Amino acid sequence: MAELELRLPAKLNLFLQVVGRRADGYHLLQTVFQLIDLCDELRLGVRADGELRLLSGAAGVEPADDLALRAAQALRDATGCAQGADILLHKRIPMGGGLGGGSSDAAGVLLGLNTLWGCGLGPDALAALGLGLGADVPVFVHGHSAWAEGVGERLQPLALGSSSYLVLDSGVQVPTAALFQAPELTRDAPPATIAGFARGEYRSNVFQPVLLARSPAAGAALEALGDACAGMALQMGLSGTGGCFFARFERATQAEAAQARLGSGRRSWVVDGLDRSPVFEQLAQAA
Repeated sequence: MAELELRLPAKLNLFLQVVGRRADGYHLLQTVFQLIDLCDELRLGVRADGELRLLSGAAGVEPADDLALRAAQALRDATGCAQGADILLHKRIPMGGGLGGGSSDAAGVLLGLNTLWGCGLGPDALAALGLGLGADVPVFVHGHSAWAEGVGERLQPLALGSSSYLVLDSGVQVPTAALFQAPELTRDAPPATIAGFARGEYRSNVFQPVLLARSPAAGAALEALGDACAGMALQMGLSGTGGCFFARFERATQAEAAQARLGSGRRSWVVDGLDRSPVFEQLAQAA
């Protein structure tokens, strides 16, 4: 096998809170990751000369900073593999939207090259490598919608059932570090439980009021989403640290109707929730 093509899903945070901080300053989180079928497309090819080349990637990101290329280098450093790779990414997941696109790309490269290069690493080892690249990478490596704790690496797979989502890109990008450093951020929320989430007790994102206080444009986008949903949505909120908002519906027809009300002036997608990433079926078919 010399080439591989993969579809790499985005994620939504169905709730997100901070429950404390580690001694090294990292925030301790609780969240639910919902995978969705808004996907980047990745093509990997093996090179015998050992060179790692990013032939297309995220716009405006230097190759040395691109998580996909960094993931390939991390896997090669960890395994001593002498092979190289060509990496081509077609981006559909918006950058800076809180949808985990860069982390999903990194996970796809780790999983794909682990197969192409014959490295033989298991998911836990790949997830540990991914955690060094970003806190969201492990959930994409394991490929399940999940309850997450710690910095996002302690995962418990969840079957979230069938839902459709309308995802709205506000176009707002506030650096994640600035939101984590915000003095008004709640950092000591009482610990949540999976049972409580299942009962509907946890639906908020601690970063939403912080973002809205800093960006009138984000507030306008959320208001437009609320008007478009017209009482149909089961839930609305911010994903990650933004700036994409989402609304959850029982049926895709409801999400499509809300999208039509938004109009063409706002960038949005109607997507389905996924309990399992499509990457693993594609890897199995390739094998």
